[in-house]
Amino acid sequence: MVKQRQDAAAQYDAADRDDLASKEREEIVVLENFLPQPLTDDELAALIDETMTATGASGMQDMGKVMGALKPKVQGRTDMGALSAKIKARLTA
Repeated sequence: MVKQRQDAAAQYDAADRDDLASKEREEIVVLENFLPQPLTDDELAALIDETMTATGASGMQDMGKVMGALKPKVQGRTDMGALSAKIKARLTA
């Protein structure tokens, strides 16, 4: 719902409808009060490390194993696309 409001606010900004964009941003603030706190980069890095150790991941062939183990722990608290990129970077390093 937050993403929908952000998209709508951007469209209203492009159409010079500041009144409607402002309303969407106010609704974002309200919605964010009900969402779980997002994970910090340090917390996410620690979870990736723990999961890689627990699963014995050592290369890109283990990407699905790491994502599968992490998904239930981080769902709704981080962007899954960004998480995937971070895991991929760690597995190829």
